[in-house]
Amino acid sequence: MAPGTRRFSRRLILSYVVDWVIILAIAAVGAAFSAITPNRRPFNIANPDISFPYVSKEKISTSLLVVIGLVIPGVLVFIVSLFIGVGPTSGEPASRTKLWKRKLWEWNAGWMGLGLSLAIAFLITDGTKNLVGKPRPDLLGRCNPDLSRLLSSTVGGIGDQVDEGINLVSWTICRNPGSTLDDGFRSFPSGHSSFSFAGLTYLALFLCAKLAITIPVLNHLILGHSDYNVRFLRKQAAAAPTYLIVFPLIPICAAIYVSSTRYSDFKHHGFDIISGAILGIASAWLGFRWYHLPISRGGGWAWAPRTYDRAFGRGIGLLTYVSNDAGYNKQTRDLESGPYRTRNTEGGDIVRPYRTSEGSEGIQLDDLTNTQGTVLGSNPGQRPIS
Repeated sequence: MAPGTRRFSRRLILSYVVDWVIILAIAAVGAAFSAITPNRRPFNIANPDISFPYVSKEKISTSLLVVIGLVIPGVLVFIVSLFIGVGPTSGEPASRTKLWKRKLWEWNAGWMGLGLSLAIAFLITDGTKNLVGKPRPDLLGRCNPDLSRLLSSTVGGIGDQVDEGINLVSWTICRNPGSTLDDGFRSFPSGHSSFSFAGLTYLALFLCAKLAITIPVLNHLILGHSDYNVRFLRKQAAAAPTYLIVFPLIPICAAIYVSSTRYSDFKHHGFDIISGAILGIASAWLGFRWYHLPISRGGGWAWAPRTYDRAFGRGIGLLTYVSNDAGYNKQTRDLESGPYRTRNTEGGDIVRPYRTSEGSEGIQLDDLTNTQGTVLGSNPGQRPIS
């Protein structure tokens, strides 16, 4: 290997090591929030919403949550990436070395997406818990209020004029100060809900991509209204076998169960659980799309690695983090199957690069349309590059 190539490879590898360090740093900051005393919102000791009993033995402990939301998805991503359905992006066979490089990259991208999803959910969840300081449903069970301190602990309300039971009191009324009480002010949002949905929704998206589980979609075409076009559209895609939906459904149902236990264990209000689920789903989508192509169009692949010259960033005017982003009117090389060419056409025609069935370079305006809605052409002997 040439010295320059080795240097560039090390630079690229270093950039992804930095990515891992940043992901771990985000998670570490989230973990540090648990050591910070949260804001303690004043509460009413007569409020039934915070009067549920304190349950010390949870259905889903924190350690079990880590197994469900991190370990199991990580193991499945590893197995699927290395042993299931990994091959070249085109019809041509790839060498064993090249195939394993692709497998290792898919594994790395799969884990980085999972790590980013969980780290972001963890950071936002624990940070928000401390900022909001919302009482849990079992706060009074944790607090064990001392009624002799009622007047000295009162911080708001008009109880002295109407009924002392409607006063707002501070945490100083509690007989049980400490970490258990502090955690009683971390109700919003639900950490179990956000963490489980972040990890398991990511796993569901990953399985959908790798196993081609997607709702049939149409290409973005501008077609005229005719019977031919209707027949053409019907043959663009078909529904996947229904049994495949079980694979993403299982992790989603598992996340729902984990979240439901926080309600039955009196740890969170319903709004806290729903908010955590939304946060987890959003984090999972971000983590997946950061490293993977869209499910319906990406063929199950992760984005390719950055190129060495843009490993740590790109300048103004550059479209992507790969050096061949200006792939028009010139030959571009596919790493696995050789060169292909792309070109623009006049009149607003929609064009994609194509390779012939023999694997050689070529381009064909296949079943595409111009701005007037006319089908430009069709050649079944050629197929689009996936």
